[in-house]
Amino acid sequence: MPEDTAPAALAALDLDTEIRRLLRERNAVLLAHYYQESEIQELADFVGDSLQLAQAARRTEAEVILFAGVHFMAETAKILNPGRIVLVPDLAAGCSLADGCPVEPFRAWRARHPGAVAVSYINCSAAVKAESDIICTSSNAVRVVESIPRDTEVLFAPDRNLGRHVAERTGRALVLWPGTCIVHELFSLEKLTALQHRHPEAEVIAHPECEPPILERASFIGSTAALIDHVVASPAREFIVLTESGILHQMRKRAPDKALIPGPPSSDCACNECPHMRLNTPEKVYLALRDLAPRVELDPGLAERARRPIERMLALG
Repeated sequence: MPEDTAPAALAALDLDTEIRRLLRERNAVLLAHYYQESEIQELADFVGDSLQLAQAARRTEAEVILFAGVHFMAETAKILNPGRIVLVPDLAAGCSLADGCPVEPFRAWRARHPGAVAVSYINCSAAVKAESDIICTSSNAVRVVESIPRDTEVLFAPDRNLGRHVAERTGRALVLWPGTCIVHELFSLEKLTALQHRHPEAEVIAHPECEPPILERASFIGSTAALIDHVVASPAREFIVLTESGILHQMRKRAPDKALIPGPPSSDCACNECPHMRLNTPEKVYLALRDLAPRVELDPGLAERARRPIERMLALG
């Protein structure tokens, strides 16, 4: 390990100051997802959910985009900004949904449904986006599906739980890819029931990637941004929050007077933390800005094909 990247050398730095200096010197923007650790969120120029981050990536005029999230998010930024440098703190920060939907099986699935419109959740690879008709996020999935004529078959990938939720909201019979998020599928109904007994006044709120029995207990279901807005606006004083626990940082900032209880996973672990998101650290953010690496690179032809369904989504708002 080079001396200047050794833990002792990095520990001697004021990372917050160095990261802010490099952001200025590189004409860079730091975009961070709500699921990042709180220190990275505090350093970011913009914190948001997948839709907000895609919109921010399209708006930015920075020469360098450093994406503190997972790989498919940085790919989306590169697709929307092919001429700019797009960095990630850790290239290994992947996504179970994207990994569970390889492009070749996805292409074969599409071929079995000629004439269908393929709606892909943004949590997928650039290659799958390029094979899709339109992209969605949890914020706009209902709106995206409702934009499709009702007499048209709709394929929805890769999250079956979000797909089920959208089907219920729209009254559409969607054909679902059988994918799930490793964080959201592990919330325990038994432990949630016990939590509700201990906190009978708490409002249960959940991300639509959760399993159906969990969603049935929730009084509010929404994207990460919608969950934060709901906590701020709701008259309730206590909430059980069923999504990745990184969201609690922004909730506490915007609603410091509310009591927030993270949803219980199925075992005694930190399973309500995304292991991919948590690969990013302030040290890796600093090194990415210093070295302008690791970079996200995409084949230009694939990126152009992937851009079209993303732009269709963004046009819907």
